[in-house]
Amino acid sequence: MAEQRILYLSQSDVVSLGVTMKEIIDALTIAFLEHGNGRVEIPPKPGVHTQPDAFIHAMPAYIPALHSVGMKWVSGYPDNNKRGLPYISGLLILNDEMTGIPLAVMDCTWITAMRTGAATAVAARYLARPESESVGILGCGVQGRSNLEALNVLFKIKRIVAYDVLPEQVDRFADDVQLQYGLPVVKAKQPRDAVDGPDMVVTAGPILHKPHATIKAGWLKEGAFASLVDFDSYWDGPAMKETSMFCTDDVPQLEYYRSLGYFKEIPPIYASLGELVAGKKPGRESASARTMTCNLGLALEDMATAPIVYKRAIERGVGVWLSL
Repeated sequence: MAEQRILYLSQSDVVSLGVTMKEIIDALTIAFLEHGNGRVEIPPKPGVHTQPDAFIHAMPAYIPALHSVGMKWVSGYPDNNKRGLPYISGLLILNDEMTGIPLAVMDCTWITAMRTGAATAVAARYLARPESESVGILGCGVQGRSNLEALNVLFKIKRIVAYDVLPEQVDRFADDVQLQYGLPVVKAKQPRDAVDGPDMVVTAGPILHKPHATIKAGWLKEGAFASLVDFDSYWDGPAMKETSMFCTDDVPQLEYYRSLGYFKEIPPIYASLGELVAGKKPGRESASARTMTCNLGLALEDMATAPIVYKRAIERGVGVWLSL
């Protein structure tokens, strides 16, 4: 019997491969098309919870069209910043579609950040006004940055307004955005400054079981699109109910979270992203409509990204081979 080996990719290995946000957006578009047509397998993610508002989730998925199957084991601990540790960390296992043998184990921190931003961009393609050019970011950490990067791929961003409970986080964000995109960042003194005005709004704080509900009704302007990366943590119920289209990346999983006590005040769900991409339901039809997506973060998105990373690593000889 031939020796069975698995490729290990560290976080620096994954980052070094240069997979672009556009590549990930394109892969997620295919994945959501398959999702909308019922051709993927993504069971609701089970998890364990060692601290309040912390989680460790198991996230399996299979996308036949991309020949991708595997699982992500990912944690989110809101207090990790106090320890000098990342909020999100974990590993992803990619399996062989025909044999089930593990092909690779890779750090999932960068993948999680990038695919989350890409999912926002996929939603924005159908729910935001095409001429949108300004973005409000609330939460200037990893997810705030990746969501801006993804939106900048599909839209001609000219104005960015940023808010964070930690002012120094906004300063670092502004410096990095200026360096990377050559765009100035307006530093919001209050949360409303980042919501009331921009064409697109992203909330990317920690996921909380009990929302702080900072954003109130009347803040999000007519015609704006919002992406709730942090579930409904930032949003008051009446503010969400002003939207005419409330979408999510997977309805059964949102309903599962609702059974756990999340999403108590959301409006009726209009569509899943898969339904929008597959043309099962139309996207934005009115320039004045407020639209919103609350993407939960699906293994589907990770498994759309992982094969790109794996293929690039094989091509470039990156990573360490380990015996199984």
